[in-house]
Amino acid sequence: MNETMVCVVGNVATPPVYRELAAGPSTRFRMAVTSRYWDREKSAWTDGHTNFFTVWANRQLASNVMGSVEVGQPVVVQGRLKVRSEQREGQTWVSADIDAVAIGHDLARGTTVFRRAARPETASAAAPAVARPEPDWETPVADASDGEALQQSPEPAMVT
Repeated sequence: MNETMVCVVGNVATPPVYRELAAGPSTRFRMAVTSRYWDREKSAWTDGHTNFFTVWANRQLASNVMGSVEVGQPVVVQGRLKVRSEQREGQTWVSADIDAVAIGHDLARGTTVFRRAARPETASAAAPAVARPEPDWETPVADASDGEALQQSPEPAMVT
């Protein structure tokens, strides 16, 4: 099947809207993508045209977007581009939607903290999930210049 896959970088323009549908959770938000170019006459970066996309996320991605994305944040969205046109009151309206496969914060413009989402419970879960300890990010690692040894993780056991 031929699909138009895109990767766009921009800012969240509207608050995400969450809905529970028969097919599962769905979240949508608008995204603004503004091109920038170097204007030689002004010797400065200049904003070009702004495109707006409606981003659609489904299932677990929809839930994760609701807990992670807010208006104004820089994001990177990868997904299938769908251009729709419709007639309303004698006018033709065209909109560009992205059916998202992946959404994340743009780390070139800031930092974020990742938390693994809990897996949804399934009826066929035969083995319980193995809990992994969370790293202690609050405890600073000693610097070697302080005369103290650096904290190290234990060596993995060798199998012979």
